[in-house]
Amino acid sequence: MRFRSRSSESTTAQTPAEAVEPEPTSGPYDIDALPSGYPAEQMLDLGSVLLAPLEGVELQIQVDEASGQPAAMLLANPEGAVELRAFAAPRGGGLWAEVVPALRDDVIANGGLLADSEGPWGPEVHATFTVTTPDGQTGTQHTRMIGIDGPRWMLRVTYLGKPAVEPHDAQMWHELLDRVVVRRGTHAIPKGEALPLILPADARQVNP
Repeated sequence: MRFRSRSSESTTAQTPAEAVEPEPTSGPYDIDALPSGYPAEQMLDLGSVLLAPLEGVELQIQVDEASGQPAAMLLANPEGAVELRAFAAPRGGGLWAEVVPALRDDVIANGGLLADSEGPWGPEVHATFTVTTPDGQTGTQHTRMIGIDGPRWMLRVTYLGKPAVEPHDAQMWHELLDRVVVRRGTHAIPKGEALPLILPADARQVNP
């Protein structure tokens, strides 16, 4: 992963046992591997995910209708949105590669058009769906899904709107990931299960 790559050179001789993992240079970050001076205490704490607010971007919490529990978070502005969901993963990572085939099958089963591409974090799943707009017209909805494997967690990132159709002109949306910290916790959670979110008192709730 680009934010956890290990330098192949060292200025001092070290044995493998003494080698020090370099600090990550971009997010999303793991709570136990933050860069020096990173202001985690100033972030909005949602339990398994911490977020740094960004001016002009609204936070919405998606709530599962069946359980009534927070299921995902949505960061949105008039141009588009990004949905974040964190999941438990194996210690060795690789969950995103396992998830991609199921996501592709789900797109096809729901009548969507599918396209694949390779991005900074590996394989991406692009989907286009025909939808009915609020005014009763027929329109299209574009989504772009990426997965980021961390230490015992995976963050699934779904872009909607402009960042989905113009990924090369969506720098602000990509930089939002530098404002995300994942807190996996030490307790046992089955692989692929969503990490729990805590709903802040002032968050806006929406149904997925």
